[in-house]
Amino acid sequence: MGQSVSSAKLTSRRDCNHSQRSYSKSAVLISPMKTEEAEVIDELSDFISDLPDECLACVFQSLTPADRKRCSLVCRRWLRIEGQSRHRLSLNAQSDLHPLIPSIFSRFDAVTKLALKCDRRSVGIGDEALASISERCRNLTRLKLRACRDLTDAGMLAFAKNCRGLKKLSCGSCTFGAKGMNAVLDNCPALEELSVKRLRGIIDGAAAEPIGPGLAAASLKTICLKELYNGQCFGPLIIGARNLRSLKLFRCSGDWDKLFPLIMDQVTSIIEIHMERIQVSDVGLEAISNSLNLEILHLVKTPVCTNAGLGAVAEKCKLLRKLHIDGWKANRIGDHGLIAVAKSCSNLQELVLIGVNPTKLSLEMLASNCQNLERLALCGSDTVGDAEICCIALKCIALKKLCIKSCPISDHGMEALASGCPNLVKVKVKKCRGVTPEGADWLRANRGSLSVNLDMGEYLDVTANDGVIQDNGDGIPPVVAGQIGAPGIASSSTARSTSFKLSGLLGGRSFMACTLRRLASSNGSSRS
Repeated sequence: MGQSVSSAKLTSRRDCNHSQRSYSKSAVLISPMKTEEAEVIDELSDFISDLPDECLACVFQSLTPADRKRCSLVCRRWLRIEGQSRHRLSLNAQSDLHPLIPSIFSRFDAVTKLALKCDRRSVGIGDEALASISERCRNLTRLKLRACRDLTDAGMLAFAKNCRGLKKLSCGSCTFGAKGMNAVLDNCPALEELSVKRLRGIIDGAAAEPIGPGLAAASLKTICLKELYNGQCFGPLIIGARNLRSLKLFRCSGDWDKLFPLIMDQVTSIIEIHMERIQVSDVGLEAISNSLNLEILHLVKTPVCTNAGLGAVAEKCKLLRKLHIDGWKANRIGDHGLIAVAKSCSNLQELVLIGVNPTKLSLEMLASNCQNLERLALCGSDTVGDAEICCIALKCIALKKLCIKSCPISDHGMEALASGCPNLVKVKVKKCRGVTPEGADWLRANRGSLSVNLDMGEYLDVTANDGVIQDNGDGIPPVVAGQIGAPGIASSSTARSTSFKLSGLLGGRSFMACTLRRLASSNGSSRS
């Protein structure tokens, strides 16, 4: 007879609000029953409002930066929670950022990882702005500075005093000098990773002020130096870093043969060493051989190093797992050095040879003695032909990924892979003129589970540099201007390099090759 209580409430509420609503003449009429059902569903389905802030923050942290931005525009509560739950922030560090610092970090008050990047043609933030940021981000654990050329030693000192919990510092194309770097090392005892690239304020020559060791030396685990005119002024820091595990040196001038004996005499925990285009010879390699825990060694374009130096490392560093050599066509490292590796380094899992000319003799011994070899790359070798590939197919039982580039192999070598390497899952062949699409198709047909990638185009060269240098991919997502209400402040996402990465050749799909294949197929379909 009468209406239910819920229906009566909905009807009265609808009647009360009816006068406040305006409908267009073309509005579609909705039946009262459907309206009541919609209101009941709407009333009962807002579970997010009952969700605690902590749970909603966890949801936001699982979203992409773009989705987080959209969520922050939903309501004031979501805006507040999104800002308070953001731990990573990337800002365009131009000079006009300074007056906006209070409002930015009032919203993003939980930031622990910060990237400040400035365009090289723009005026960047100065010491006062960096000090202001450090006062509001005292819990900062990671800082990345790019092209902040207006920062001086004084600004770095003010920052270091406020952010003593810093664990990772990466700076590139900045102009502060040794005093600013020493300020960080003296005031940040928890520093674990240090990456320095093109630090313009370091004086070249004998007058250069030494850097380190400082309080941070005891905690440092990774030191990466790139393109420094006087990288050896970091010698005291490296020698004092007793717990150092990874040392990477790229294009740093100076005679490193004199420094390596001192480093290896004091630092015994190193497991990874990368050297690219630095002045080092067999003397330095013999010193490195005293690092008995060494597992990863990259020798990139060090033409003075020979078989003797590599043999000294192989003889003592029996735990070696990854070995990358770019011989730069100098022919100073070949069969003799690789045979020494095969005899002593039975734990070898990854071997990359670029501009090196191994023969069947050394490859057969590597395949026989290194039973754990899973990843092999042979690039720019004049001696790796079908016979060598047949040897690999027959002997490399554990091999999973094989990359061959610019080697004189043919379809016969591809045929050998059809019945060899039982654990092989991926083969990439690039710029090998003897290998035809028909040969690759035959291999795919006869070994269906094998991924075969044939690239016959003239693309960018693959060098060991592509596999070694990954410029501090800290994954800090940028915040766009709409998120902080200030146009031009937040930086855009850093585009990934379009060059082929050697790590991509050994594991992962080639974006450029896939794109070209799609274009080719689409052109073919359009012609038909």
